Amino acid sequence: MMQPILIVEDDPDGQVLVSHVITHLNIPCQVVSDAEKAMEILFQSEQFFQAVIIDLALPGKNGWQLLTAIRANEKTKDLFCIAVTAFHTSKTRDEAQRAGFNAYFSKPLNASQFAGDLQALL
Repeated sequence: MMQPILIVEDDPDGQVLVSHVITHLNIPCQVVSDAEKAMEILFQSEQFFQAVIIDLALPGKNGWQLLTAIRANEKTKDLFCIAVTAFHTSKTRDEAQRAGFNAYFSKPLNASQFAGDLQALL
């Protein structure tokens, strides 16, 4: 069985779109709406994920802070992390790659293109 993908997205429409794409690729997924819940699942549960898709603009701890925590944790330091943001600039893309994100997508996501790109990455 394939390991699931964790989706960290606070926008309900974004949650639906991303989980729909992942499910369409026959990959199980779990959705949480903030970084605190994501860290609880990633660090304290026995569940392992093949990737985590992180919205950069989350309430509370943002996606950048979540990535820092993931990279600092022995269990998750090599986890494949994908940034998604509605506040896209080429500078943000460069910063995300420098920060340690493995991939970057700007919103609004094109579902079919996102599915193809995601399949190629994983």
